[in-house]
Amino acid sequence: MTASSRGAFAALGRIQSTPRVCRQCARVQIRAPAPSRAYSGAAAAAATTTTTTNAPPPPPPSSKVSKPTEPKAAAADITIPPPSIRAGVILTRAPLLTRPLTDFEQSYFFYQKRLNERLTMPFITSVYFKPDTPALIDWNMKVKDRKGTVAKELGVYNGKASTAWDDELAVGDGLSKHDKAVELLLQDAVMRVSDDAEIIPEEDRAPPEALAPRVSEADIKGDQTRLDRAMERTLYLVVRKAGRKKDVWEFPAAGLSTEENLHEAAQRILDDTAGVNMNTWMVGRGPAAVHVAKTQVRRGELFERGSKTFFLKGRIMAGQADLTANKFGYKEFKWLTKEELAEVLEPGYYNNVRGMMVDR
Repeated sequence: MTASSRGAFAALGRIQSTPRVCRQCARVQIRAPAPSRAYSGAAAAAATTTTTTNAPPPPPPSSKVSKPTEPKAAAADITIPPPSIRAGVILTRAPLLTRPLTDFEQSYFFYQKRLNERLTMPFITSVYFKPDTPALIDWNMKVKDRKGTVAKELGVYNGKASTAWDDELAVGDGLSKHDKAVELLLQDAVMRVSDDAEIIPEEDRAPPEALAPRVSEADIKGDQTRLDRAMERTLYLVVRKAGRKKDVWEFPAAGLSTEENLHEAAQRILDDTAGVNMNTWMVGRGPAAVHVAKTQVRRGELFERGSKTFFLKGRIMAGQADLTANKFGYKEFKWLTKEELAEVLEPGYYNNVRGMMVDR
């Protein structure tokens, strides 16, 4: 028997006062005595004594009795209904023309055309014209006037000559302008040889048809209901209805029933607003913008219920809007650009939908 076992049995007699303690428990208690921290206990006792001694005496009880505060009258409870769900359509007309080029862009493209004259193979006339035909005679006359230049709008420039390196225009030269290029192309389009291979006198030559102007009649008259205005910009359909104080402009929108989806309601609202005399296309089935109108409470009463309007984007391909038989009381419609919408729409309404509008 080891010394530790003999010590355990020797101490067993001293703990007989504890009822029903087995040998294993007694051995564990002897092997793992709890560490004593006399210094920690003394320090804690000293700190407690110091704190108790230095603590100020409690203040004497006050003879005055404070009156309990009376609760304020509770405001009348108002049941605020949830906002109504509405669907709307932002119908757009895509640009009909490309935007005008800047001066830098015109100069850049003109330089690229002259550079192309230097890099391409020589023009082979026999590939495009049959011999002894009026078209070949007319071509030779026009190339002779351009002093051998194949391109029609580049002026006098030969990309295969020794001076081909001089392909940049002088400062102030208007040859790279769009109007000058159109003038040269129309001048080249005049036929100088008849079908009988005879040269037509200059006074008998038929002038070509001029290009249509970029500014339409609607732009000149300021008619904002026509679709042929601002042809280089995107137009948006807005309608006018009576408000509480004055008429307001907005996109076509109405309530959404529980039996239709968002895109179905948007198409129905568009047909009920502008008629069916339009060829339209809904771009997607998800909303492109949302406008939230908060519930208004005045003098403790519900003044106006809030709403959430989800707008879908649409395109018009053909036709025109007609408000004659609309079901929502709209009085007038306009096709406006992004900048014009900022002038007629309310600021909060415009800020909620301007994120889906394009810059041009």
